[in-house]
Amino acid sequence: KIYTFGAEDAPVLLLLPGTCCHWKSNFGAVIPLLADSFRVLCVSYDGFDETEQTEFPTMLEETKKIEAYLKNHCGGHIRAAYGCSLGGSFVGLLAARQNIHMDYGILGSSDLDQASPLAASLQTNLLLPLIYPVVRDGKFLQKQLEKHAKESGDYVKAFLKMFGKARPYVTMQSCKNQFYSDLITPLPDNIHVPGTQIHIFYALKMGKKYRARYQQHFVHPVLHEQNLQHEELLACHPEQWAHLVKSIAL
Repeated sequence: KIYTFGAEDAPVLLLLPGTCCHWKSNFGAVIPLLADSFRVLCVSYDGFDETEQTEFPTMLEETKKIEAYLKNHCGGHIRAAYGCSLGGSFVGLLAARQNIHMDYGILGSSDLDQASPLAASLQTNLLLPLIYPVVRDGKFLQKQLEKHAKESGDYVKAFLKMFGKARPYVTMQSCKNQFYSDLITPLPDNIHVPGTQIHIFYALKMGKKYRARYQQHFVHPVLHEQNLQHEELLACHPEQWAHLVKSIAL
């Protein structure tokens, strides 16, 4: 499902949520900051929208649906796409497949982790019991929250707010499919599309290995280095985030 904001004749900006996130929680704070300049299209993935009874299929199936929408409603050409975390994998896939064209692709400190089916299955089965209760109940263990809050200030609380409130309509299978599919769906190396610039909000506190990973997958990506944690700019500094997006895509 696609939620739209802003003038119909404005440049199109596609927003792609992160892992198991609700679209409104993920981008609700920044949509008003963008809608004065863009026609904002916010994706709500299958399985994560309260108005539907669906389950998330695979990254490629969801990518094909997004491409079909953009062809039908935008002529297959948009100004920019921003992918939060897992959403950055969609930006990479949209660029690599070249079924639609975007002038700017922006990845929000995405990890772009990939794994073999066996390793991905092990990771999914390990993390799902931790992730799914948060999605279903909208709660994080209070002791863990207090511990992380002391270490990271307001970041953890802001990130969990962006994650979303209780969503009992989301099935464990949707979470599993999304997490597992993201790990096993290959993103090509050396992606280069004439007329498309790739920008990456590089959260330095994630670690040095991600610089090499971004440069592996994309030819000459523009790295916006931030001495922050994963998607901290979006979660904690929405005005600064929106200003940076506009400076790239306008």
